[in-house]
Amino acid sequence: MTTDLAAFAAENGVKYFMISFTDLFGGQRAKLVPVQAIAGMQEEGAGFAGFATWLDMTPAHPDMLAVPDPSSVVQLPWKPEVAWVAANPVMEGEDVAQAPRNVLRSLIDEAASEGLHVKTGVECEYFLLTPDGSALSDEFDTAEKPCYDQQAVMRRYDVVREICDYMLDLGWGPYQNDHEDANGQFEMNWDFSAALVTADRHSFFKFMTKSVAERHGFRATFMPKPVEGLTGNGCHAHISVWDAAGDAAKVNMFADDSMDLGLSEKGRNFLGGIMKHASGMAAITTPTVNSYRR
Repeated sequence: MTTDLAAFAAENGVKYFMISFTDLFGGQRAKLVPVQAIAGMQEEGAGFAGFATWLDMTPAHPDMLAVPDPSSVVQLPWKPEVAWVAANPVMEGEDVAQAPRNVLRSLIDEAASEGLHVKTGVECEYFLLTPDGSALSDEFDTAEKPCYDQQAVMRRYDVVREICDYMLDLGWGPYQNDHEDANGQFEMNWDFSAALVTADRHSFFKFMTKSVAERHGFRATFMPKPVEGLTGNGCHAHISVWDAAGDAAKVNMFADDSMDLGLSEKGRNFLGGIMKHASGMAAITTPTVNSYRR
């Protein structure tokens, strides 16, 4: 049943909605919409100038509409009067083909047509820096081997705890937080879910982490190589494919105990495809010079 965003607002004391989409560089764009206007926005979408969306458009393109997906709505734990909702970019009645969320939706549908249902989990890494981004937020985080440094993670306990508490409240099932391989770097993990759900949560996690960091006087960054000479940020993706969607899923299509390593033929084909197309995939997953700068 589709969530009525106006009713959601009335039930939860929401005054504004952030209608958000992800651009081709992984940045999030949004409009802040008062609840009095959300009914129309849910039906028609929020308008954006196409050339300004960072979706590879020019001034010759018409306006783009970001149509919210009400199933993704999240009330901001740190500012409950605002709710965030992921949107599907649309132009002249058609999905914007290159918009990241639309690409994922299309691939999910393609897989489902073959009886395959993708679930994913992510391991999000980020740095905590000073507000101007010029240095690590923790001047004492200087260990030569800082991975899993308990002193360092506890010095930023207030930030990590607040983010994890919010994930607990949201029902994401977070299960571990740690100091990562670089000085000033952290990682947080939560339960896997359907691919689109995880993608939306990943987008919201980045927004939430940056917001919490700012509240504590720091800057959080997920950019691939924010500090020269230190390990960069990554985001491991765990991917599994099942026989059905949601709770109805029973069979992991990548698993086969009768084959070497327990990996099914479909699983082997999946890995082979990644190996074959890795160079082309890099154009999408690592599109900027910062991904390679060392």
